[in-house]
Parts: sequence; C-alpha cells; structure tokens
Amino acid sequence: MKADLTDVGNRARRRIAIRLLPFVFLMYVIAYIDRANVSFANLRMSVDLGFSDRAYGLGVGMFFLGYVIFEVPGSIIVERWSARKWLARIMITWGAVTIFTAFIHTATQFYVARFLVGLAEASFFPGVVVYLTHWFRLKDRAKAIAFFYAAVPAGSVVGSLIAGLLLQMHWRGMAGWRWIFIFEGILPIVLGIITIFYLTDWPRQAGWLPEDERKWITGELEAETRAKKKIHDYTVWELFRNVRVWLLILAYFFALGGAQASTYFLPTFVKRLSGLPNSKVALLVAIPGLFGIAAMLLNGWHSDKTGERRWHTAIPLVCAGVAYALLPAAGSNFPLAMLLLILGGGIMFSYYPVFWSIPTAVLSETAAAACFGLINAVGHTGGFVGPYAVGYLNDRTGSMVGAFLFIGACYLVAGGIVPMVNLQSPVSTRTAPLLVEPFR
Repeated sequence: MKADLTDVGNRARRRIAIRLLPFVFLMYVIAYIDRANVSFANLRMSVDLGFSDRAYGLGVGMFFLGYVIFEVPGSIIVERWSARKWLARIMITWGAVTIFTAFIHTATQFYVARFLVGLAEASFFPGVVVYLTHWFRLKDRAKAIAFFYAAVPAGSVVGSLIAGLLLQMHWRGMAGWRWIFIFEGILPIVLGIITIFYLTDWPRQAGWLPEDERKWITGELEAETRAKKKIHDYTVWELFRNVRVWLLILAYFFALGGAQASTYFLPTFVKRLSGLPNSKVALLVAIPGLFGIAAMLLNGWHSDKTGERRWHTAIPLVCAGVAYALLPAAGSNFPLAMLLLILGGGIMFSYYPVFWSIPTAVLSETAAAACFGLINAVGHTGGFVGPYAVGYLNDRTGSMVGAFLFIGACYLVAGGIVPMVNLQSPVSTRTAPLLVEPFR
C-alpha cells in the first residue's frame, strides 16, 4: 500500500507541475516585461519628454504607491474567492492601463499612469504564491516558487530583446518607446482571458487530475494545515504583532529598494557607462537575467535539499550588495563594471523563491495569504523609495557613484536582517527531494 501511495504521490506531483508551472511562469514573464518596460522606454522617453532622472525615478516609484493598496485584500480574495478570476482581472486591467501609458506627454500624466498600473497589478505576485500553496506541499514549495520566479530574470531577457527591436521603430508618427507600451499592454489582456478558462482554483475541482491523485494532494495539504494549527493557528490580526513578520517586511523593504532601483535604472546605467546605441544596451541588459535564471534555480534546489532558508536568502543579498558597492572602483573600465552589474543583478534574483517559502513554513490558509500581502505591500514601499532616491542622487551629484553605493547598502542591510528571523517550522523540509529530478 505504501508503494502505491508513493506512486500516486509522484504521479500527482508530476502532473500538477506540468499543468500549472509553465502557465504561471508565462504569466509572470508577461508581468515582469510589463513592469520593466518603462526602464527600456526611458532610453528615449525622458529625452523626448524632457524628464530629469528625479522625475523619472518619482514616476516609476508611483507604481508602488498604487501597488500597496490592494496587496493584503487581494491576497485574501485569492484564498477565499477565486484565484483564476482575480488574476485574470489583474492582467486585463493592467494591460489596458499600460496601453494608455503610450500616449502620455507630461510628467503628471506619467505619474498618474504609473500609479494606475500599480493599482491594477496589486496582489498579482502574492496571489500567485498563495495559489501555489493550494497545489504544492511545503517540501516542494521552494522549487515551485523558484520555477515561477525564474520568470523574473526570463522576463528581463525577453523584455530586453523586444525593447531592442521596438526602440528602433517609428511607425504612424509614434516613437518606438510608445510602441513598447502598446505591444506589451496587449499581451496581458490576451493571457488574462486565457487564464479564466485554463487555471483551476483547488485540487478538489481539478477534473484533469485522476481521482486517486486528487485525493492524495488534498490529503497532504490538509495534513500540513492541521500540523501548523497544532503549533499555533495565527489570525490575520496577530500577524501585525508578530516580530518575525516585521523582520521579513523590513528585509523585503531594503531588498526591493535596491532591486527596483537597479531594475528601472539598469539600462540607463549601462548606456551611460558604455555610450553604446540603445539596441545594444538592451541586449547587454539581458545578460544579468540569464545569469539570474541559473542562480535562482540552483539556490532554490539547494535550499529544498538542505531544508535551510535564512542563509539561502541572506547570502545572495550580501553578494549583490558587495558587487554594487565595488562598482565605483571600476571607474571607466566598462568591462569590469558590466561584470559587476551582471553578478550583482543576476545573483540578486536567487533570494526571491527561498524568501517567499519562509512564511508558508509557519502559517496556513488565510493567515499565510494575508502575510504574503502584508510583506509585499509594506515591503514594496521600498520600490518607491529606491528609484526615487537613485534619481535624486543622480541629479544632485551628476554621477552614478551615489546610486551604486545606495543600491549596495540596501542589499547589505537586507542580507543582515534575514538571519535574525527565528524560524521554527512545524513541518520539516529536510526530507525534500532534489530539484535535479524536481517532480518525479
């Protein structure tokens, strides 16, 4: 009987992974392309519209002010209502607002457009993470989130290639940077419509799973929920008084302050350091993403193999911080500077999936969903502070040195906070299978 159960479990895990992970991966590729498109558009947009670095930094930061508003309620909606309907709504509305961004002419219009995009996209990421907890056991969760989050560096690569082509366009009297917003706004609308019909909210509703596999995964997840409740069944309001949650929020605030500043200014950094044409800059910006895919999957695999979470989160952040802190020493040596940008930008990605597996180790159901939303919401205020601070430093000093040191300091502080989080998971992950054969 045990062998039969093991066979059923392996088949269920494999079928669920094949069915869901490629699709949520594609969803997040589109999301990241849409989020980062403004960084490539800015290679011409600020020149055409007369924006300073400070105005541009404020504009991209406005995204996060809108983003934080619906994070917690949106995550709870996914848990209590319907993930597929809510995620579809998010993609369709953010696609529509992105298309609107193509027609801006003033800084005020830019600020409003970015705020509305953030409002529309709010709770997408934590919503998908909550959705994955409906389908993947704790032992498989870091791998599943790593696969999903690999879409971020993948989206960076794909977005770079698309931007490199579209920036050279000038069609129907519109500059290429405007076509970036139009083309990349259509994609989430199409995918959002498909999502309504493709995703399934819960295993018990999955007609594409055989009955024995459906019962197996449902039983496994229910057993994990019962185990967590025996330790402590957190309510949503108790999260606001939990020291571990606030340490994670603080770490995420600084990590995102550095990450979003890097994301939105990376094409600008490369352009100013190299003096290369925009199309070649876009190609170079793809390299950190390629490195990030490998680093993310390797770190997620090793974290699941060992069951260790804190240091697998902290070490990549510290390494990224050191790389950015060393950038001023590169001076005019562009190959060395590019190498540090690749290392800093690439290895930074690898902390994400392990970080987001931490709350699910100690929380369940609505509390876990609210925790995702709370960390993402408050932490994303760092996404407002980071780009604005870099734009301010660039304008104030006339140099990128301050920006590099600021980004490096953000990563180092975040990496220093994570080991302070006391993890006492009620469900052991030390028997996690290897990612070399991830769902066999």
